[in-house]
Formats: sequence, structure tokens, C-alpha cells
Amino acid sequence: MTIYLDVIWLLNLLFDGLLLVLTAKILKREYEMWRLVLGAFIGSSIVLLMMSPMALIISNPLVKVAYSFLIVGTAFGYKRFRYFMQGVLTFYFVTFALGGGMVGVHYFLQYEIEFANGTLLSTPSGFGHPVSWLFVFLGFPIIWIFSRNQIEEIEMKKIHYDQIVKVTIQIDGRLLYLNGLIDSGNQLYDPISKNPVMILDLNKVCNFFPESMIEQAKDINNLSNELVGDAHPWESRIRIVPYRAVGQDHQFLLAIKPDQVVIDHSDEKIVVKKVLIALNTTQLSSDDEYECIIHPKMLLSSTTTRSAS
Repeated sequence: MTIYLDVIWLLNLLFDGLLLVLTAKILKREYEMWRLVLGAFIGSSIVLLMMSPMALIISNPLVKVAYSFLIVGTAFGYKRFRYFMQGVLTFYFVTFALGGGMVGVHYFLQYEIEFANGTLLSTPSGFGHPVSWLFVFLGFPIIWIFSRNQIEEIEMKKIHYDQIVKVTIQIDGRLLYLNGLIDSGNQLYDPISKNPVMILDLNKVCNFFPESMIEQAKDINNLSNELVGDAHPWESRIRIVPYRAVGQDHQFLLAIKPDQVVIDHSDEKIVVKKVLIALNTTQLSSDDEYECIIHPKMLLSSTTTRSAS
């Protein structure tokens, strides 16, 4: 039997990279691509070592644990012990979850194929078959995407909704400080960029936005190609977001793209750059508890830093 060691190594390099990316997504950590690639290279090199005289040493469970520490340390660095162990355990979780999913789907599909061909076998034919390698190559990214989406759904369910948080909006160096409501009912997305849309009570922040933009937001149905009056530097940031309300169809909101939005949530500062701010002319809070509604997706796909205590 011919073993294509270079192909096996390349597949492991790609898969280790995807595992590290998913680990970073779950932990919401920033990462440098070169560190991630280096970590994946170290992880895939175990395939080469297993074919060397060091095979007995590498197969030792303690050596494998130390090897995983080296992979995670290379990819994410070491800041403190808890930070490091959280990365290691999450990396193990991702590896076992995706590996188990691959094995389960492989056996399930293989049984169905064999039965359809009129041959009933009590055991599978093994992973050395070319179809099995094709399945691994195509199936792994699919299961990776499925796992990532499911993890995000679980995280969204864990968010404490109906919570008031501090929000800072930054546009062209200007800062706007607000109270925001995390609302699971806000599922508004920009149809073009697919970015989440937070809703802002324009009546509370009229002095922050140019008068021409406020007038356009109030009369969105008669929106012209240009802002009323002299052109404003923020004109290029303007977007039109469609939405549906109860008993109404084909409604639109004027939105603006900020430089970033910072949310203070659970002793963490969540920095969101891929977001739009819809300018709403109706009052959001009758008792003035908040001036904007936060999209729950903003708490997930973003950069998180822990506030200083």
C-alpha cells in the first residue's frame, strides 16, 4: 500500500489551521495569521515525526499533551495560566467535537452506500479508501462551518437579554455616549453586507448628526440622491436599510456606518466595527432608560477585551 505522506501532512496542516481558527472564534480572541500558521505547522509536523525513529516517543500520551501545549502557546501566546489553559481545553473540545462528527457521518454514509449497492457488511471497509479521503477533504469544512454556527447559536441563547449596557459610538473621531438595550427581538441586518443593525433614537442625539441627515431620516420616503444642503463628510457613510413592521411592508431606515461601536458588557469592552446604525425618529424608551437597541449578534462577532478593575 502506497502512503502519500506529503498529502497527509498537507491535509493535517489545513485541518489544524481550521481547528485553531474555530478555537479563536469560540474564545473571541484576536490572532495573528503568522502565529496561527506556525501553530498549524507544528501540529501537522507530528505526522512526519510518526514516520521517524521518534515515533515511540511521540505516541506517548504525555508527549502529545505537551505537544498540544506547544501548538496553543504558539498560536495564541501565554498571558496568564487561566488564559492559556482555556485555550488548550477549547482546542481539545473543538478537536474532539469535529473529529467525532466526521467519524459518525462517515460511518453513517458508508453504511447507507453499501446497503444501496446490495451488499450488507457488519464493519466498514476502512479509512484508506479514496472515497474516504475525498469525504474527509470535503466534509471537514462543512462540519467546521456547522459547528461554528451552532456554537454561535448557543452563545446567543446564553446572553442575558433585556439588559442595559453602556455604548460608545465613534464616527470620524467624534464620540457619542449612550445607554443601550440588548434586545433579542432585534434581528435587523443590512441585506447587502449582512452586518447587524443597531437602532438609535434620533430624537435624543440630534446635535451629534448634521441637520441635513436628520431631515432625510425624518422623510425617508422622499429620499433624494444627495443630502439636503451642502455635502457633508459623512455622506459616504449613509446606507438605506429595509425592514418590516407589524402591519407594514417595505419600510426603510436611514443608517450610517460608524468607525466602531464599543459596548461595556459583563466587565468586558466589546469592540464592533462591522455594524450599521439605523436612525429611528420614533421614541424607543418611554422612560428614557436607553437611547439605542443593540443587536445580539454584536456581542458575538467582535473583539473583546477585559476592562481594568
